[in-house]
Amino acid sequence: MNQPLSLNRVRKERARAEKRAKANENAAKHGRTKAERLLDVIRNEKAARMLERHRLDDDE
Repeated sequence: MNQPLSLNRVRKERARAEKRAKANENAAKHGRTKAERLLDVIRNEKAARMLERHRLDDDE
């Protein structure tokens, strides 16, 4: 014979699964990997260096 089924456990597991699904959906929609964020930082730093290199000095 089967074990009795705890309805609270089933309800909580269902809620966890829904929460996990929502989190995965948000991560796919808005999330970026660490490598992507690091690449943006590197590109911004390079652009700032290039801008600084082309800046004219006002020594007057």
